[in-house]
Amino acid sequence: MSIPLAGRMIVDLSRPLGSGMTVFPGDPAVSIEVAAALETHGFRVSALHLGSHSGTHVDAPSHSIADGAAIDAVPLQMLIGPLRVLRATGRAPRSVITWAELLPQVDAVRAGEIVVIETGWSDRFDALDAVDHPVLAAEVAEQLLARGVKVIGVDSLSPDASTPADDGSWRLPVHELVLGAGGLIIENLTNLGGVPDTGSELIALPLSLPGLDGSPVRAVALLPPSPSPADR
Repeated sequence: MSIPLAGRMIVDLSRPLGSGMTVFPGDPAVSIEVAAALETHGFRVSALHLGSHSGTHVDAPSHSIADGAAIDAVPLQMLIGPLRVLRATGRAPRSVITWAELLPQVDAVRAGEIVVIETGWSDRFDALDAVDHPVLAAEVAEQLLARGVKVIGVDSLSPDASTPADDGSWRLPVHELVLGAGGLIIENLTNLGGVPDTGSELIALPLSLPGLDGSPVRAVALLPPSPSPADR
């Protein structure tokens, strides 16, 4: 969905929250119920039951780092900034996106940019194989961090595998690198195909949840201004 704002378009990058929606394996199920009805009470109230990582959300460092900052300690300005979209679509299930593959797109990456990787897997969000999304090689996180990028996003359940390893353990190398460096990870973005590679701004503000490990966000991209007639 695109909305005009003072000559600029806003693209909604957020996954709608709804009962029974896809969640990361083992996370709390999302349920939205009527708590008060207009006909009975004269007003409407809904009861929301969901995990802190439901839908489009941001991972705080405390999500996987023992002494990491909680979501209420994250500076909001980290989640408002210039957006760069890297494209890695058409990938096979569970394939690994390497730094070498992204290299032609990252020459101009600048410190302070919010970098998100479009895999196209947002189209599979409601499918049974949503957990089979491509993953980022740890070197991608290492190289982006080295360039001063502190916020990395993906259009899938996770930049790491959403299934355990053969021995049953969870391996989250990208989380450990990014969150361990005090950075943030945004997951389950959508509609990235409607955003140019550069020139947009991302706004993805979390709820104020003291001490918690993450939060759903309403992520939007503010597209570059349209050229004026004099500029055409």
